[in-house]
Amino acid sequence: MARIHPTAIVDTGARLGEGVEIGAYCVVEADVEIGAGTVLRPHAVIRRFTTMGEGNFVDSHTVLGGDPQDLKFDPRTRSFLRIGDRNVFRECVTISRATGEGKETGVGSGTYWMAYSHAGHNAVVEDNVILVNGAAVAGHAVIGRRTILSENVGVHQFTWIGESVMTQGLSGFSAHVPPFTLCGGGINRVVGLNAVGLKRAKDITEKDRQELKEAFRLTYRAALPRREALAQMDAHAEWGGPAGRFRDFVRRVHEAPPPYNRPLCALGRARGGTA
Repeated sequence: MARIHPTAIVDTGARLGEGVEIGAYCVVEADVEIGAGTVLRPHAVIRRFTTMGEGNFVDSHTVLGGDPQDLKFDPRTRSFLRIGDRNVFRECVTISRATGEGKETGVGSGTYWMAYSHAGHNAVVEDNVILVNGAAVAGHAVIGRRTILSENVGVHQFTWIGESVMTQGLSGFSAHVPPFTLCGGGINRVVGLNAVGLKRAKDITEKDRQELKEAFRLTYRAALPRREALAQMDAHAEWGGPAGRFRDFVRRVHEAPPPYNRPLCALGRARGGTA
């Protein structure tokens, strides 16, 4: 049975799982589904057409499923925000539902959103992503699993950030970021592989790391045209796993149609260090 504070406003059309806790002055609108064991702290707002899985934590003044920040959006549109399990949304997080009839904004499971972080309409934030204070993901962007967006990082609309990427605070991205990389030094800059993250990942072997180093070299340090770099990566038929996913990401960027036809981030130097 759900526990609802007497000052909370919960629409009769909302569906609440077992053990949901809704704090003082919360608002839960119609057509909302909240999974078992989820906790809403005081003043949290869950807007219409939001679905949440189990075990989520929503801190004060967070707004989930708000209307898209899109001047052409019609509020009568039936669009969605879909959220998985065991996510943490700290104070003042905002995530918009999608623009476009029947479309959705997606959040996976196990993500952690620090204060004032944001994701816009039609964005996808995959499992175990961390958004540090003030990080902002624009509409239609995709953030790969286990990526960390550091403080005040901005991701432009229609931009892809691959899996297990580590970003430096105050960085910005309007070009696609390959997986397993370290980014910093300003706008659209990759400075190397995410060596610390790769060593910590239990599912990444030493062989995987060596293959990724070669994939990174062919992409960024060999001064090859993109088509030739892909051809040389394709010659490594033994590559699967991480290096294969790196190669697939580069190919996807190379072949991307508008409005996703953006370049890869360029090679740069980290602030305060070397690439």
